[in-house]
Amino acid sequence: MKRRSSLSILGLLFALGVIIACSTVGTSSRSRSDSKGIWSAKSPMPIQISENAVAAAADKIYVIGGSTTDRVDQQINYEYDVATDRWRSRAPLPRGMTHAGATGFDGKVYVVGAFTQSGHGGAVNVVYEYDPAKDTWRTLAPLKNSRGSVGVTVLNGKIHAVGGRGPDKVTVITHEVFDPTSGKWTELAPLPQARDHLAVVAANGRIHAIGGRLNASSENVDQHDIYNPANNSWQAGPPLPTARSGIAGAFYQDRIFVAGGECRDKKTFPEFEGYDVKSGKWSTFSPMPVGRHGFGGVVVGDSLYFAAGGIECGGGGRSNDLLVFNLR
Repeated sequence: MKRRSSLSILGLLFALGVIIACSTVGTSSRSRSDSKGIWSAKSPMPIQISENAVAAAADKIYVIGGSTTDRVDQQINYEYDVATDRWRSRAPLPRGMTHAGATGFDGKVYVVGAFTQSGHGGAVNVVYEYDPAKDTWRTLAPLKNSRGSVGVTVLNGKIHAVGGRGPDKVTVITHEVFDPTSGKWTELAPLPQARDHLAVVAANGRIHAIGGRLNASSENVDQHDIYNPANNSWQAGPPLPTARSGIAGAFYQDRIFVAGGECRDKKTFPEFEGYDVKSGKWSTFSPMPVGRHGFGGVVVGDSLYFAAGGIECGGGGRSNDLLVFNLR
């Protein structure tokens, strides 16, 4: 009943063309944006899922793995065509997984690490490459250390895997980088603070590790660390205005946007905040129509897309939403 109610409310908001705005509390690192942005919805996924990975390649969006009501470690690989607003099922993952990290690079999708059991259990070090043109997967060199809920991004043609949680369910500071040319992983300067369920986003030659949790979702942090590849070091950046984990992040129109999260007062976060990498300031934008966690965000064209995720804390309230944010 809760799921149907949430979907009906979401549909009503979009049908009426409602734009939700949220207020900004002024601090030295925050500012009010000129445009709060507009949310809309596209065709929903064929399946309701959360703790799924999301990546973009060749102007298409891929939703990979995750948890459903009948299986915690799905092998799904759904492709969304932005041009036609249609979904289709593609070749499944070689193995089921949840809380995987993923990113697109050079027309392919890379899936890094994951959990294979409920409760953040069964961390694995597997790494897969998906070729959309051939609809095939291949196994790459594994991570040095097994971990799930890892932040993954691409910087200077290399894939970075930051943070996460290991087989003992303890968060880690590990930072590894994969060179697609050599096919090898190398360890780099570790995160200043161990955490997982964070957003890791590359922007303007740096990597930003934002938010996340130390252990339980009650231990959310506002930490913002910035990695400089020139000297292999991290430095503190302006903190995330709203501490949260289970978030999705993406670099869009000169800002790093951080969406959703869990959990506050037993509810998911609808907050949507953007960091201007040039000014070094955070701004508050129109919140998500319905809060969620365990999802991902990608940029295709001039829009920012967010797929699926859980609208309730923990494992409940899985969704099949495809939400779109635009700055106008």
